[in-house]
Amino acid sequence: MKPDRRSASVAQQAFTIDTPGRGLIEITDSIRRFVRNSGMTVGVAHVFVSHTSCSLLVTENADPDVRADLERYFSRLVPDGDSLYAHDVEGPDDMPAHVRAALTAVSLSLPLSNGGLALGTWQGVYLWEHRQRPHRRHVTITLVGG
Repeated sequence: MKPDRRSASVAQQAFTIDTPGRGLIEITDSIRRFVRNSGMTVGVAHVFVSHTSCSLLVTENADPDVRADLERYFSRLVPDGDSLYAHDVEGPDDMPAHVRAALTAVSLSLPLSNGGLALGTWQGVYLWEHRQRPHRRHVTITLVGG
């Protein structure tokens, strides 16, 4: 197979998300809209959240029980207020939020195909807020493709 020699284009957009507190907020539509408006048909979408107490996740978007189960699992795995943590400047959920973010990811690379995100049928992209109180989160999407 001969490689395609077209030059690549780059597009970038930043947006903010006001979270209600701990939980998963779907951002798939925001990413899809930017991809569609970019005119790119093939490439990669890099999504980055510039914070240390939230993360990004691709998971099932059909059954809300999946998201609730993930939250319950992480609450058991990384409990708030654990005496193990010295860092609690912003409260008992401060260090657990950092651990949760370290165990997940602050960036994702998603394929672009046929002018859209090449996600599976039941996949969605989520910002996962790990703090109990609301926060304003900054997300940057960078597209590379043609």
